[in-house]
Amino acid sequence: MVKTYKILILGGGTAGWMAANLMAKSWSKQGFSITLMESPDIPTVGVGEGSTPYIRRFFEQMDIPESEWMPQCHATYKNGIRFTDWTTKPGFESYFHPFATDIDNPHFNLFKQHVALRRQGLNISVHPDDYFLMTHMTKRKKLPLPTGQFSHTLFYAYHFDAKLLGDFLKKRALCAGVKYLVDKAFEIEKHPNGDIAAIQTHSNQRIEADFFVDCSGFSSLLMQKALDVPFISYRDSLHNDAAVAIPSAAEAPFLPQTLSAAMPCGWRWKIPLTDRTGNGYVYSSDHLSGDEAEQQLRNAAGINNARTAAHHIKMRVGRNQAHWKRNCLAVGLSQGFIEPLEATGLQMTLITIEQFIAHFEKGNFTSRYQENVNNGINAAFDHIRDYVLLHYLANNRNDTQYWRDCRGDVAISDSLRSILEIWSQGGDLEQELQRQNISQYYPSLSWHVILTGMGVFPAAHYQNPSLNQQFQTSKANMKAFFNHCVAQFQSSVSANQQGAVQNVY
Repeated sequence: MVKTYKILILGGGTAGWMAANLMAKSWSKQGFSITLMESPDIPTVGVGEGSTPYIRRFFEQMDIPESEWMPQCHATYKNGIRFTDWTTKPGFESYFHPFATDIDNPHFNLFKQHVALRRQGLNISVHPDDYFLMTHMTKRKKLPLPTGQFSHTLFYAYHFDAKLLGDFLKKRALCAGVKYLVDKAFEIEKHPNGDIAAIQTHSNQRIEADFFVDCSGFSSLLMQKALDVPFISYRDSLHNDAAVAIPSAAEAPFLPQTLSAAMPCGWRWKIPLTDRTGNGYVYSSDHLSGDEAEQQLRNAAGINNARTAAHHIKMRVGRNQAHWKRNCLAVGLSQGFIEPLEATGLQMTLITIEQFIAHFEKGNFTSRYQENVNNGINAAFDHIRDYVLLHYLANNRNDTQYWRDCRGDVAISDSLRSILEIWSQGGDLEQELQRQNISQYYPSLSWHVILTGMGVFPAAHYQNPSLNQQFQTSKANMKAFFNHCVAQFQSSVSANQQGAVQNVY
């Protein structure tokens, strides 16, 4: 390129610094100048401290080993999510959604066979907790760190301090040549054709750029306010719009999982970090006040010390109609947000940045593939919304109006409705996911786990002694196999050993 191509990222936090790092790695040698400007007085939201396995792609692309970033961010490993009290069905009060490993493939096939028999009415007790390695590892507080040679691929994620991760990524970006400004946007200046031309700041600077990245959080200063991109709310499907977070003391040894426990008007998370435990309550402000939510969280988490301050957050749940418009890309909260039940926030951030970089390059740094990017990201948001909604539709609680509203007073997409109909009619769920081409968002394993984990089965109505014996034998063989595998992994450790484990990281 003849001239220097200027990119201005408005806003820091994890989303902003992730974008800065990936763009600098991709384009710093091609004549691009990347600047990040963040306000001195706007804190990051900092709700999410969990992730999906997709986040490992970022660290791999950036050549950042776990031993470098995890200790600096008080990070721990995450094998999956434990859901408790979402239903009152006997035997289904709790289930674990594991991250799969390739060693699970034969057991997943067996799981589907057993589920098919149960859906046909055979009186057998099928629960996902019996079928996956990560579930057994988590119960015994095992980390995804083999003690010796282990030839299988493990999928796992992390818990971390979101602010510290942003600080870590900031240092990396500055070392990579990203320029940094501390200032606050005052006015957005546009070209006659509608493109963004410059940002006027409170300190009377005029910052020009060829392309802008909006990481300004829920305010969405560039995409929604300057470019008038409509926001599509998910409130007709997902009721939760607020959260309260309170830290407590670190637990050691810890369970390498996120806990998602149902509450009277939402759910609470419990996330282990090396320096503390993150606790939060995601709830609907139409059903509960902030003060009531804080007190319910304190009672449930055993945090009775009033000096431990609570952090209250309002959430805008939904997505932009477009994420790339004119010469601007929205990343992170400025593009949309799905409540943190499945910890997909950073995954959507990373997908957006990756898709933009790939298509911007493919289009010779023009907007030629803008529509492709927007369609792909919108599909990802909508299908993740559907999967999150399924948790609420499958609940059978009647203790509060909130839970009744969650399965009654909601809009359901045609995609999700088809999945539920196939399941209830005993049809082929995998075939339906393939027909809709949505397995890349949540695979068949995830759909099977949530539906069986919450006991969405017809009434059992027949016995078959031969099949029942085969079922019991296969479960016993699986248990012995998993016991053998679990013994090959390191254990979560006590506080005085934590430093030694971080050296392994």
